[in-house]
Amino acid sequence: MQADLVILNAKVRPLFAPEGTTAIAVKAGRIMALGGDDAIRREAGPKTQVIDAGGRELLPGFIESHLHLFMGGASLSMLNLSETFGFEPTRDAFRKFLAENPGDDLLSGFAANYTIFGEDRRPDRHDLDKICDDRPICLVAVDLHCAWANTRALELAGILHGADVGAGSEIVMGEDGLATGELREFAAMQRIKMISRLQGRDGLDYKGLDDVPEGDRAHDRALIAEAGKYCAHHGITHAVNMDGNPYQAGLMRDLALAGDMPVRVSLPLKLVESDGPEGVARIEMFGDEVPGWLSFGRIKLFMDGVYDTWTALTASDYPDRPGFRSEPLIAPEIFNAICIEADRRGLQVATHAVGDGAVRATIDGYEAATAANGARDARHRIEHIDTITPPDLDRLNPLGIVASMQPVHPPGSAGLPLEPTTTIMGRDRWATAFPWRMIRERGVPLAFGTDWPVSPLSPLYAIHCALTRTPWAEDMPDQRVSLDECLAAYTSGGAHADFCEERRGALKVGFDADFVLVDGDLAALATSADAASVALTICGGNITYQKPS
Repeated sequence: MQADLVILNAKVRPLFAPEGTTAIAVKAGRIMALGGDDAIRREAGPKTQVIDAGGRELLPGFIESHLHLFMGGASLSMLNLSETFGFEPTRDAFRKFLAENPGDDLLSGFAANYTIFGEDRRPDRHDLDKICDDRPICLVAVDLHCAWANTRALELAGILHGADVGAGSEIVMGEDGLATGELREFAAMQRIKMISRLQGRDGLDYKGLDDVPEGDRAHDRALIAEAGKYCAHHGITHAVNMDGNPYQAGLMRDLALAGDMPVRVSLPLKLVESDGPEGVARIEMFGDEVPGWLSFGRIKLFMDGVYDTWTALTASDYPDRPGFRSEPLIAPEIFNAICIEADRRGLQVATHAVGDGAVRATIDGYEAATAANGARDARHRIEHIDTITPPDLDRLNPLGIVASMQPVHPPGSAGLPLEPTTTIMGRDRWATAFPWRMIRERGVPLAFGTDWPVSPLSPLYAIHCALTRTPWAEDMPDQRVSLDECLAAYTSGGAHADFCEERRGALKVGFDADFVLVDGDLAALATSADAASVALTICGGNITYQKPS
């Protein structure tokens, strides 16, 4: 049986394949053989596509364990402010962006740091009015949990005089009785998103139950398809999309069935407190999966927000606010009931938990599900774990919990400033903040991702950030993990977290033919972010990205 594709002259590390492997053969989208060049060359026939790797390193395709494809696709046409600081540079960049995008639609800059206009102040509508006062504009914070809008946008959204956006979210009001422009958390931000062309369909608060016109559906499919191509550009072959709803499920099914998604997608159902345990049944509205390309089988919950908006749920008081620990986005009794119902149905639960109090409450919910339904291989996940108490670190492994974490999130990494996050968090939490090493040492499964578009999508850049992370003080532990451990978290760890370890995450006969070929030296990522780049991405035996020659 002749191979469809053969890759020769590759470097393959023992982490992923037997020692001496330099070549691989593919048939019908699966690995049919691997070994030395001479043996695999014999698998090729006249119609076989042969790729000479030129001694470059061949890895399993990267598994991105936490991103937002729809929002990411939308962000590709937004103004990237991740490296912009100061009012004048922001003003000049935004005015250029406005000139390039005439019309009356809302224009957004994303990945804005909280300190974009200075370490001692946050943006407000007056700042944005100085940039533009006749068109609606907004800045979206780097963590996607806050935004700042100008007066025109607030007026169009009907929130200049404030509005009730429910518990856990806030339209910040000024002493003059008008909104300052700062919108904290999803429900508040959604009010501004509603005046955009997308009308919030890409937002984390969108339930996806509307009857959307076909013209808008086509527009949204195109955004998600572009996000898929962007994944392939970075060597990603499998992505866990963390804000699913029935609308997204339909769009992604259309793309998968048409062969227009170059990345495999795992889509959970996002639920909030008001959905209650009854809301778990809404996953049935997702319809059929597309085997090998689109899978469901999980729900996504938010236990808290983030430190920069004081919405992270803490186990002890915030250092600057005695007596204040924030509030859970889902009351413990409701969260536990949702976990029990999802677990009863055989679904995986993934929960956003940033504060150490949120992590504890999440563990409690998973423990309640085990007590109610009995132990099983559930692999319930905690997303982020920015902070955790030492006793709770030891509760993860016995419950089989997966730590889904992002090397680009710690302040001081990926261009993020240390402030205000580290001060708001408090020094007492630093020792177990983003504790990758401590989690690995306890045998807890670790899966890496980026939370794109919160952070840059590139796995290679994320690995660079993981390898070069610096403790925030000399007396703090080093939480770095090794290069092989980073690569495992982006491959086999991601496969385990998404129940596909028997098909993906390694180079084995019978596994899906998902590969990434890397230019440069992966080990040198410990010193330079430019030391390695993606040369070729293959998903299901098909080339989905090839670096221009």
